[in-house]
Amino acid sequence: MATGKNVFGEALAPCCTDPIAGFYRDGYCRTGGDDEGIHVVCAEMTPEFLDFSKSRGNDLSTPMPQFGFDGLRPGDRWCLCAARWKEAYDAGYAPPVVLQACHISSLEFATLEELSEYATEI
Repeated sequence: MATGKNVFGEALAPCCTDPIAGFYRDGYCRTGGDDEGIHVVCAEMTPEFLDFSKSRGNDLSTPMPQFGFDGLRPGDRWCLCAARWKEAYDAGYAPPVVLQACHISSLEFATLEELSEYATEI
């Protein structure tokens, strides 16, 4: 299955395989019709972002073994919902992003300039 294009219009790079990221749990921040959250921003977790997300009702750090989720720790990469990343950006808590692994649909929520402010390397 094709993984799509990144924010540069190039082939989408994988985000993370440990933990296995992506809505489809294939390591890619790609989306489709069944991905209501639009999990397309490849982000590197920070303590500040994890606290921010938890304060907004999405606790990404607490393990949920019933769903095979070990919880995220600072330094882990994960495919975030584009709207949550933009919300964190606007509030001053945006985590770093891997632009080559951010799906082009990220640009429907944040500009390339905004994402680039938080760019990190693969």
